[in-house]
Amino acid sequence: MTEAFTIRKYLRDLTLPFCAGCGCVTVMNCFLRAVHELGHNDLRKFVFCSGIGCSAWIPSPYFEADSIHTTHGRSIPVALGVKLMRPDLNVVVFGGDGDLAGIGLSHLVHAARRNLDIMVVMVNNMIYGMTGGQVAPTTPLGVKTTTTPYGSFDPPLDTVRLVATAGASYAARWTTMHFGQLKEAMKVAVTTSGFSFIEAVSPCPTAFGKRIGLKDAAETLRWFKENSLPLRQAGKKKKKELTDKIVIGEFARRERPTFGEHLHQTLTEAEKTAEKN
Repeated sequence: MTEAFTIRKYLRDLTLPFCAGCGCVTVMNCFLRAVHELGHNDLRKFVFCSGIGCSAWIPSPYFEADSIHTTHGRSIPVALGVKLMRPDLNVVVFGGDGDLAGIGLSHLVHAARRNLDIMVVMVNNMIYGMTGGQVAPTTPLGVKTTTTPYGSFDPPLDTVRLVATAGASYAARWTTMHFGQLKEAMKVAVTTSGFSFIEAVSPCPTAFGKRIGLKDAAETLRWFKENSLPLRQAGKKKKKELTDKIVIGEFARRERPTFGEHLHQTLTEAEKTAEKN
């Protein structure tokens, strides 16, 4: 594409709500650059769904597009309904780790298992940032939060690995420090047939960074860079050596029949049976 990218082309004339240093802006930028490089001059071929949380504000109401802001954890079933009614559209879900890996985890797992033909972007800031800094399913072990003042006693959920194991066509994890790789992963996800999942590990200076001694987003990004480990290298290490590491890369990339294909095949066979009877 020869036209220069400008993020404002895809946004309504509204002031973004994110805190200084929030990674949601980077995720938004990566996604819209990916869309631009895929040749979309606007977002008319997309519908966006989101739940509750900081990350849910990425598309709604800021994208110049159709979007549905749903209840907490329920964006994926809404996205399924949209995709079944309008299979010609790209249906994309944005949410945080609390929204998708906490409240809505069952929807996420079964969407991967069924291979729904939608894209899900989970912005993982490792805490419930919008509602007061409570422990999240992705909070690292030992981190103090408002609900675990003596430190989190649960190991964090490896969401991308779970989704890949459940059957997603595409699953990848990058941090916002890995801007180019995150953007390219989003391009793959948009064009993948079946369920595609991107986990974007993101800074939250307000609710998370300061709790672990990182004073601003810049320090968090350096922390991401120093502690990120490519998937291939991680496979050569023992589990205990990965405790404080962020394993990045592609966890799944395969072709599978989609939920929609199975559904329409079943309906077609049912109609033929009904006609015979």
